[in-house]
Amino acid sequence: MKPLEVVRDPLWGDIRLDARALAVIDTPAVQRLRYVRQLGHAFLVYPGATHTRFEHALGAYHLACRALRQLEDATERGALDPGECLAFRLAVLLHDIGHYPFSHALEEAGLPNHETLAARHLASGELAEVLAEAGVSVPDLLGLIQGRSRAPLAHLVSGAVDVDKLDYLSRDALRCGVPYGVIDVDRLLASLTLAGAPGGGRILALHQNGVPALESLVFAKYQMYRSVYWHHAARSATTMFKRLVRQAIAGALLTVEDVALATDDTLIHDLMQRDTTGLAHALRNRRLAKRALDLPAGELPADAADWVARDPVLLERVEDRLAREVGLQPNELFLDFPEKRETFTLDLPLVQRDGRVVDHPGLPSVAADLMRTARRLRVFVMRPASVPAQAVATLVALPAEEVVERLAAERALLR
Repeated sequence: MKPLEVVRDPLWGDIRLDARALAVIDTPAVQRLRYVRQLGHAFLVYPGATHTRFEHALGAYHLACRALRQLEDATERGALDPGECLAFRLAVLLHDIGHYPFSHALEEAGLPNHETLAARHLASGELAEVLAEAGVSVPDLLGLIQGRSRAPLAHLVSGAVDVDKLDYLSRDALRCGVPYGVIDVDRLLASLTLAGAPGGGRILALHQNGVPALESLVFAKYQMYRSVYWHHAARSATTMFKRLVRQAIAGALLTVEDVALATDDTLIHDLMQRDTTGLAHALRNRRLAKRALDLPAGELPADAADWVARDPVLLERVEDRLAREVGLQPNELFLDFPEKRETFTLDLPLVQRDGRVVDHPGLPSVAADLMRTARRLRVFVMRPASVPAQAVATLVALPAEEVVERLAAERALLR
């Protein structure tokens, strides 16, 4: 096995990699992540946003090692099992192993989520051999990556204060050149501890003195979603890309397997060669759909239906019907109302000065309000068209069943 090596990272400085981490990194499955951008089409808005999932994986691994050192200092000797610690570090390193090209757009488009795709990479090939040699259980790794594990460290792989978020928010802000994703990472990590769970065992918790740092994380998420991840031009490109790939798969020009194993460049090359919609060339030349409608979520009913964000099949049918009603062709109108409820969930318990473990009294509701404030309902069009705001706002508030009925009955959606 290779000796310990140090990688220089623009965000965290020196990242130390032991022999087992190096063996994992050197597999083709992990090397593929060098060619998958972290932020999808955000580089069309922020030219510096060309960093990759590979950089992010190394950064998250570095923070995982720091978190372990803090927990070892904060708990009695022997509280952390070495095998669980190794599985945790490698799960963090491999948490994006199944990721699609162009960020989360294809999961929005209805393809299986990247955590599900991780199983294929971990169960066969060179990576599986390396994991077996390291004595790491693939089911345990998958449990951590897919958020099913009940191990105390699982919350740091997928949770309110996981090392994934701590790295990507900080890294994305740095590479985009924006001052928004500011997090007190040092204080957050220094405040981590393992507390007694109500039913026995241990749970990850945060000391009360880490609350200001936790608040910095919540506001960093809000600012980055509002200014970077949900920037109108980035979302326009994302809606176009989702339609482009769905059409390619529906027309048997690409398979889901092709897309899942592709990199950014290979996928866009294939789409350019086989595209029948014109959207691939439009994206390549940054001819993005323009906003015909842009409404803050606060102007919509609080209980607006979630089918726009969660039912891509219905969304595509609605988009084509709306296009027809405003005088456009299919593939010329896109409806967008993204949501990330799980990202804004805040379920990390606090350890008070007297040792009691409690929930945060108010921050979860603040986080939910911030997500709602960051969301916007938009209609993008490839050619100028008049889109009535009130009619669209009424439409997206309808239950999916009623929308389906209107489509089946050929009733107008904009009325």
